[in-house]
Formats: sequence, structure tokens, C-alpha cells
Amino acid sequence: EKGEFYKLANAKIFLSDCLACDSCVTTEEGVQNTKDFFRVLNLNKKCDTSQHKVLAVSFLPYFGAKFSLSVTDASRRLCGFLKSLGAHVFDMKIAEDFSILESKKEFVRRYCQHRDEEPRLPLLTSTCPSWDRYAEHVLGHPITPHLCTAKSPQQIMGFLVKDYFTRWQNLSPDKIFHVIVAPCYDKKLEALFPRVLTGVLTSGEIVLIMEQSDLASNDATVDMLFGDTKEKEVRLHKGASSDGYQTHIFRHMAKELFNKDLGVLSYHTLRNKVTLERDREVLLRFEAARLSEHPEAVLKLYRGNFPCHFVEVLACQACLSGRGQAQADDRCADRALLWQMEGIYAAIPVWPPETSAHVQELYQEWLGWGGRD
Repeated sequence: EKGEFYKLANAKIFLSDCLACDSCVTTEEGVQNTKDFFRVLNLNKKCDTSQHKVLAVSFLPYFGAKFSLSVTDASRRLCGFLKSLGAHVFDMKIAEDFSILESKKEFVRRYCQHRDEEPRLPLLTSTCPSWDRYAEHVLGHPITPHLCTAKSPQQIMGFLVKDYFTRWQNLSPDKIFHVIVAPCYDKKLEALFPRVLTGVLTSGEIVLIMEQSDLASNDATVDMLFGDTKEKEVRLHKGASSDGYQTHIFRHMAKELFNKDLGVLSYHTLRNKVTLERDREVLLRFEAARLSEHPEAVLKLYRGNFPCHFVEVLACQACLSGRGQAQADDRCADRALLWQMEGIYAAIPVWPPETSAHVQELYQEWLGWGGRD
């Protein structure tokens, strides 16, 4: 018997949808996430409660324009729908903030240890699993020593839910079915490591599920992993339409190393590059390498002639315009909707990661130490 959510179960992922290298995510692997999601929903409706899976969904609201809503209202609508399916729903911002802060600490260490005879820079960071896999399995040395060792937001959220949340709920980790909603198919690579994460659905897939469902739901707020305070509105960090590592770490290093408080950053037109200079001497040079636009950046990295201290590597233009986002009927990106989302996100209040009380509670309650140094 077919469940009520069967329509999406046999969806296909086209090659044009995925920027992952080396066919990392096959059609079978990618669609399996969707099938497993439906299987758990139908299983929980039919079987004895002792056999139920506890459904947890983590997301960032990358699709507010699809509903002509603000990001906060879109987040509440999605949260209400997911809770009507019986899911615990979490905001991934805490994991993003944690990943940025850990990457910042690693850059500080590398910067202080960097020597010409034993280079520790540039530090290469990315939340695109395809880049990590390509760097490790294809490029190898001399790239891999420069890869940031901080976990991605998806991995951090996976550990949070399967470790902290399960202990808090007195559950066995194997009872959890944890899904992350992401803006691109690239992120489905994370689900190849089920110890951390069970599945990944794209924003477009979850929107389609909502449109095909006849379930009635009310708007709701996300569940809290740490603390009792619920956010009244969505807040993001600088550069949140991509990953934000370049912007945040550059500002921090300018202040910590050179006592420079920076206002609006001015980026080079041809490359998403920013420098800090004093008396014509370049003190810091950070760049975002978008491989879809500048694939030659990989060769420069490989040959060691990339004169940067820090490189944020993105497989595409930005997370906000990922191929898993809203699409037109011809399976091309809905450009008008993407432009609208850019405008919506530009208006969201900025919340620096280190000011988040929830992140500090994460360090203290989960890891047992303060995260300010």
C-alpha cells in the first residue's frame, strides 16, 4: 500500500543538479534519502510505538521567498508542518556558529605557527562535501595539509542530535532518524556517513512534500537544544547567503592581530577577495574561491601559488543559490526567486557567532568547557 507521501519517492537527481565531483552522489544514493524519509513516516503511522523511529529535522530557512514570506515566517511555517509529521525540529544556526568559531580558532593557531620553511597557510575551509572529497581523493598532497579540520555544520548538528539530544531524551542513538534540509544536492554526501547523519533533503524537496501534502498544520517555533529562550526572529551571521567563514574570520583577525575595527568590507570585483593593508603592505588576504565560476582556482591551490592566508572554497556561487532550491518547470533555477531571496536575506539582522548564548551553552553543557578563547 502506498503511503500519502509516495509521490516524491521515485524522484530523480539529474547530473545538472549536482556539482559534486567524481559522481560522488549517484541517483540511487541521493534518492534513497527521500525514500527513507517516507519509509519512516509510514512506519510510524502503522507499527507499534515501540518500533517507532524518533524523527528529527534540522534546517536553515533558505526558501522564504517561495511562500512570499519573511524568513522568520517561512521558518515557522516549515516548523509547523514538520511537527505535524511528529518531528522534533531544530535550527541549524547553532551548528553553523560553532563551526565558524572552531574554524577561527584553527586559523589563529595556524597563523601563529606559520613559517616559510614549514607553511601552515593558506587554510582552506568549506562546507561543500564534494570539495572535501575531491581534495582528499583526487588532489591529495599538497592540498590536504591545508584543509580545515573543523567539522561542517551538518556534521556538528548530526553529533548534537545523536549525542546530546538522545541523552537528554533518554533515547538510544539508533532510535533517531535525523534529516537535514539543505539548499543543494552536494550536501547529500554527508548522509553517506550514517553514524553522524541519517539523511539530507533539499529545500526544493521539502517544499514539494509540503505542497503535495493535505495535512493541516499551524505555524510553530523550533525546539531548543540549549536553554529555554526561543528566538523571536531569525538572525544570521555575515555572509550567510554562502557560509560566512571568510567574512567573520577576516574581521576577527583584523581586530585581534592588528587592532582594526572594520566597517563595510570592500571586495575585489573579479574575485570575492578582501585584503587588509598597512603602508602598502598586505597584512591579510582572504578569498572565496567559487569553483563553478573559477575552476582554475583548483590548479592554483594545487600548484601552491595561491597567495592567500585563507580561502573559503564553494562548489557553486553561494548556498542561497544552490541547485536544490526553488526551480522553474524546466528544472532550471528560478532566477527571479533567487534574486528575491538575496534581498530577503540581506535584510535579516546580523548576530555574530560569539555573541550567541546558545553557542556558549553548547560549549559548557555538551563539551564541558568555555568557548571564548
